[in-house]
Order: sequence, then structure tokens, then C-alpha cells
Amino acid sequence: MQIRSYILLVALCICFVTKSHSQPRNYEIRNGIMLGGGLTQYDITSENFETKPGNGWFISAGLSGDLPHKWFNISYSMQLSENKVEFSGRMTDDVAGEEAVEYKLFAVQAGLVFHIKLIQSFFTLDLGPQLQYNSGLELTDDTQESYFLNGYDALGVMDITEISNFNINGMAGLTAGYGAFKLRAQYIYGVLNSFEKLNGQNLNTDGITQFKGNQSMFTFGAFITF
Repeated sequence: MQIRSYILLVALCICFVTKSHSQPRNYEIRNGIMLGGGLTQYDITSENFETKPGNGWFISAGLSGDLPHKWFNISYSMQLSENKVEFSGRMTDDVAGEEAVEYKLFAVQAGLVFHIKLIQSFFTLDLGPQLQYNSGLELTDDTQESYFLNGYDALGVMDITEISNFNINGMAGLTAGYGAFKLRAQYIYGVLNSFEKLNGQNLNTDGITQFKGNQSMFTFGAFITF
């Protein structure tokens, strides 16, 4: 029994020493709350429509973790944005025309971001996934409700407003700054088909039955960490 007690004591000492020296606690993990906002440029890239990016805005809040002992930092963020995009349209269905039909779209994005340290925490490469919920498309000018989209004989601008409300995004960007103040630029790409809800509807599409479009967004903003 005494030999077994010695063996148990030695095993406990080895575990204690191993834990104490292999996992040093001489670093400080700094957590913070991020608040910020900025500008967006939004588009839905598609072979079905002629589009042009529009400008909007966003506000963002999140939690950040500064990991001095790692080659990356990590943050969780939620972003609310109002985005705009232009489609090529015309006033009537039987007369050629070229007018900008502008829609707006609200979106909420929640994401996990890995900040890869290029120059410590002062300059990082940002990568991560996002989940998105967005509204449908809404005309910014109500007087254009009777307009038609170019590329189709009789497809109205109101026929495509009910786009898909959920998306999965991939994000890549850069963050630069010192201390609590950061500047951040990001490119966000929607993996899912934003026009999926249009497929299968009885629309005047000149025989086209499949619509496909992926959202593309640039953001540029400033953040403060508390």
C-alpha cells in the first residue's frame, strides 16, 4: 500500500509540474467591445440583369479578443446596413430607354472574424464567415413602380423585389490602426443565390426560368474598442 501511495504521489507531482511549465500564464488576453460604422458599396452580380453598384452605410458592434501569444486575434461582430443597387430599366414596355432604377436593401450580418497578424496587431488580414438576414428590394423612387427592366419585354421592376432573405457570406479584408482606434476595409461575397425566390414564379421573362445572382459588398469604416 505504501509503494502504491508513493507511485500516486509521483504521478500527481509529474502532472502538476507538467501543467505548470508547459502552459505558462505570463500573457494577458485583452477583451474589448467594438463600436463603429462607415460606408458600403453594394451590388448583385448577375447575367440576368444589368446592374450598377450603389452606395450605402453601416453601423457595427462586436466583441474582440487580443491574443498576444497567438499569430491571430479573433472577434465576433454584428453589422446593420442600408445598401443601394441600380438596375437598368425603362419607362414603358414598348419604347426603348435607359434609366437607372434604384433599389435599397437592409441587411443584418453576424460574423466570426480571424485577424491574422501581419504587423503585430497594428495591421491584420481579416478572414471569416457571416450569416445574413436581409429585406427584399425596395424602390427608392415610388414614381418608378410602373417601369420595366431592360433585357425583358414585360418584366416589371416590382416583379423582382421578393429576393431571398437569407445568405451565407465569405469575408476578406484588412484592418490597420493603433490602440483603440482602427480603420477597416472588407469585401463580402454572398455564396447563395439572391434570386432563388424568383425561380418557379410565373413571371414575364421571355422564356427564362432560372435567375441567379450573388451579392457583392465593399465596406470601409472606423472602429473604437473599449
